[in-house]
Amino acid sequence: MPRSPAQGRTAAPDDDFFLPELCQPEALLGLVLLAELLVLVLVLAEPLVPDFNWIRLALTSLFVQWIVLLSAALLCRLRPFLARLSPATAGIACSLLVVGLTLACTAVADYYELGGPLPRAGEVNLYLRHGLISLIMSTLVLRYFYLQSQWRRQQQAELKARIESLQARIRPHFLFNSLNSIASLVAIDPVKAEQAVLDLSDLFRASLAKPGTLVRWSDELELARRYLSIEQYRLGERLQLEWQVDDVPDDLPIPQLTLQPLLENALIYGIQPRIEGGLVRVEAEYQDGVFLLRVSNPFDEGAENRPSRGTHQALTNIDARLTALFGPGASLSVERRDGRHFTCLRYPCARLTQEARAI
Repeated sequence: MPRSPAQGRTAAPDDDFFLPELCQPEALLGLVLLAELLVLVLVLAEPLVPDFNWIRLALTSLFVQWIVLLSAALLCRLRPFLARLSPATAGIACSLLVVGLTLACTAVADYYELGGPLPRAGEVNLYLRHGLISLIMSTLVLRYFYLQSQWRRQQQAELKARIESLQARIRPHFLFNSLNSIASLVAIDPVKAEQAVLDLSDLFRASLAKPGTLVRWSDELELARRYLSIEQYRLGERLQLEWQVDDVPDDLPIPQLTLQPLLENALIYGIQPRIEGGLVRVEAEYQDGVFLLRVSNPFDEGAENRPSRGTHQALTNIDARLTALFGPGASLSVERRDGRHFTCLRYPCARLTQEARAI
């Protein structure tokens, strides 16, 4: 995740902080269950108590859950401030806060004699025991949060490297096929070939000028239109296009160089082999947080239109990037019906999704 430069130690962004959002229901439920397990262990481990004491369990549960909920609320409130500290300092501060709250709750319980009256020596031992238990448990939980954060960061780094590797493979493939299209145009119309070279330079510059894995839908659409303008020089009136993409927000995130390989596949197997050419239709929609993209082209049932190795690799590349970025909810499928070949992809996403959070 990118960080802004600063003098001295750079503060970690809130989303990069090892302490999770304890106000979230999932995190809060985990803390409550962990606290209840601790209570059960403490009650079962009490010496000289032959029978299980349900009243003792209820009072101890109330006391511990009180501490846990107050600690979670306080740490959640102070999280933006703690995120600006170093991990070690933040961890010490969190442990001291939990111990302080534990001693405060112990003082309240002792004042109202919720556990029964205690002699002076018993009070000292009670405070010491509660303080040590809270210190040990808070240290263990914070250590777990830190290791989980480090593991998650390592997973994100590996995922980012994998996606960048897939991205690097598809760029040369895109350039190679565009140059082939221009080469076939040189002998037919040198003027158009020269213009196509200029368009290709602009196109490739645009694809390289936007680093990262996710781009805006409007940028991906513009890159695809530039690619088709190059192919239009070669195919002429044989290539007909239909766009149904008006309902998609411009700021929708999409992996870079996703639409262009699908269009290239449609031209190679749907338009180029046919003397009369045909219609390539691009349909896109965004509903209920799911983006759907469909590219279709003519298909002759009797023709041998077996996909080449390069096309298969391009589709596999797109499928792998979608799965890596958007999880099991993403899919890429191919089907043939009514004399047309359909390539469909879908994945869940949100508008204005930040790439740093996605990967």
